[in-house]
Amino acid sequence: MTAATQTIRPIAIAAIFMSFAVSSQAQAAGEAGTGSVSGLPVPRYVSLKSDRVNVRSGPTKDHDVAWVFTRSGLPVEITAEFENWRRIRDSEGSEGWVYHSLLSGRRTAVVTARDKDQLIAVSDSPRADSEVTAKLQPGVVAQVKRCDGKWCKVTGRNFEGWVPQERLWGVYPNEKVD
Repeated sequence: MTAATQTIRPIAIAAIFMSFAVSSQAQAAGEAGTGSVSGLPVPRYVSLKSDRVNVRSGPTKDHDVAWVFTRSGLPVEITAEFENWRRIRDSEGSEGWVYHSLLSGRRTAVVTARDKDQLIAVSDSPRADSEVTAKLQPGVVAQVKRCDGKWCKVTGRNFEGWVPQERLWGVYPNEKVD
């Protein structure tokens, strides 16, 4: 390793940690920043494009694979960007780094419930008193078609309709999705 490489590597590592600190401070303040590489909002929700996605402990292929996602379409939240890498968080709170081309802008969400046995109603319109067309178990993944800030229209295998936005992980509270 040359002297120049020995100097550059600590500087690059320090820059990565500084970007984490700034990103974390902005999130704590409730502010959405802009990705330094993509120019898109950070944090933001996206989905997995591939049915095999390596999640690494850091933003290079030299970092160990921490775990592997084996299902395309799962929603994840991008919390930071570094070159072509995105730090993501899944619905269980686990975080790691993924290469950008393995992510899609297609919006999906995981159905959540207060308790694991609760079924979440899918309604034919965005109102609490509308007809229930299906009931979903927590953990079901749905494609998000649109959200009005309180309700989201979702589709999936054998269901389509409206779900209260608070019952979905993959959209922010009060977020509008077109």
